[in-house]
Amino acid sequence: MACSFNTLANDLYVNFKGYHTPQGQLSQFNALYVTQGKVVETGKAKQLVKKYAKANVIDLDGKTMLPGLIDGHGHVAGLGLNLQRISLRNSPSEQASAEAVAKFASENPDLARIRGRGWNQVLWKSKSFPTKESLNEKVSNRPVWLRRVDGHAGWANSKALELAGITRHTVSPAGGEIVKDAQGEPTGVLIDNAMDLLESHIPQQSEQELRHAILQASAHLLKLGITSVHDAGIGLSTYKVYRALAQEKQLPFRAYAMISAASSSYHEMLNNGHVVTDDGMLNISSVKISADGALGSRGAAMLQPYSDDAQNSGLLLYSPADLEKQMGLAIGKGFQTNLHAIGDKANHLALNYYEKFNKHDASRALRHRIEHAQIVAVDDLPRFKALDVLPSMQPTHATSDMNMAQDRVGHARIKGAYAWKTLLDSGVKIVSGSDFPVEYANPFYGLHAAVSRQDRHNMPKQGWLTHEAMTLTQALNSFTLDAAYGAHQEKIIGSLEPGKWADFIVTDINIFEVPSSQIWQTTVEQTYVAGKLVYSK
Repeated sequence: MACSFNTLANDLYVNFKGYHTPQGQLSQFNALYVTQGKVVETGKAKQLVKKYAKANVIDLDGKTMLPGLIDGHGHVAGLGLNLQRISLRNSPSEQASAEAVAKFASENPDLARIRGRGWNQVLWKSKSFPTKESLNEKVSNRPVWLRRVDGHAGWANSKALELAGITRHTVSPAGGEIVKDAQGEPTGVLIDNAMDLLESHIPQQSEQELRHAILQASAHLLKLGITSVHDAGIGLSTYKVYRALAQEKQLPFRAYAMISAASSSYHEMLNNGHVVTDDGMLNISSVKISADGALGSRGAAMLQPYSDDAQNSGLLLYSPADLEKQMGLAIGKGFQTNLHAIGDKANHLALNYYEKFNKHDASRALRHRIEHAQIVAVDDLPRFKALDVLPSMQPTHATSDMNMAQDRVGHARIKGAYAWKTLLDSGVKIVSGSDFPVEYANPFYGLHAAVSRQDRHNMPKQGWLTHEAMTLTQALNSFTLDAAYGAHQEKIIGSLEPGKWADFIVTDINIFEVPSSQIWQTTVEQTYVAGKLVYSK
């Protein structure tokens, strides 16, 4: 249930085991004093009970306290909307997916169109992209549109293709592909920019619908212990909703929202300048630009062809000149630039342009980021530190991709993939997140993957490429203080140091005392934002 109480109270929390990472080093405490929503002091209970004798004492019954966790890359409205659509995340086959769609359609007869997400052909026995025929057999009278788990491909039935005017004669756009069969007919799968051909015919959500989606997502996130999200790419409607919620003091979590360069209102939002609220609940001072697609759909831009598809090197969503122009526009307006780059070519181009822009101290000070930084040429890894570019990475991507990543890029290139320890050892700060709803939002899944390099079945038994695993302290730091650093917020959140907002969580499991295999099982019992109890189990 959601709860709240007076944030002006002088509260002293005792009887818990607390952990945070000031200056990146693990520190423990068992008492926390909060007033006016901010941390006054952490330390030992015996000392603080005497020092703050008039405080309201709150006993946490021996539980564990951590700073509020920060997801450094998620999609809030997407998560909220996904909670209202069909999920195919665990579907074992194309046929099972089509049957699930049919069941969902029959249970929702009033929906004009069927939408969903989560299918992943890599997990199917066939390993093949699905086709419109399997959907047509189940639902033919309403358009069906299902995004792949990574959001970089979609699967449509014939009705959806018809409404979008996509035929055998439709040409694939730059940065996208209409997958066609041997006879030249669209199969129903659209990759990256080709998805726009269909999605441009889907009515946009109203601001009221987006507001509901954001609030629905926030309840889900707070339950998981996430108190701050770097929302990776918002359009004008979401921008307006965030501003309204912040003005009304109704924004339940801290949002560090990135303006989407793909938005038709990109220039308008940039020209509005930075939006930063005094209570730290909303910060809009960065942009999101997507350079390439995703690995699973072979849309990630590679320097050399895919190891399992010799005719394909992936897709750049912008020409190199246009990419540089988009980056320069944002940087010129004083916005941090966060570039989605998954393939080694996209990462190489990003680093080249950051090298050019960061010759100027004003640009370097913006702490530009590369979102995902999944497949990086080994020679490019040291450039992150040299250029003061932050990798914003998602630990569960490694454990989700491990069943196909090496097939895609081969033995040599995998050495630069999901290279967390190599980057940390170079002195780089990693901003960790989940990329929800591509992955589950649960940050304890990410902490587990970061230290074990295993899935939640603890497979493979010895872990995958474990030489790149993080320590638990490094992992916690990447989901707290360094994630805050990636948003220029390390002075106000990310650890429970004096003067910072009192964002913290109480958990049933002490992640520092259980085997790493159990970290993902952690349940959040309470979540606090600015000293206010916003979730209680």
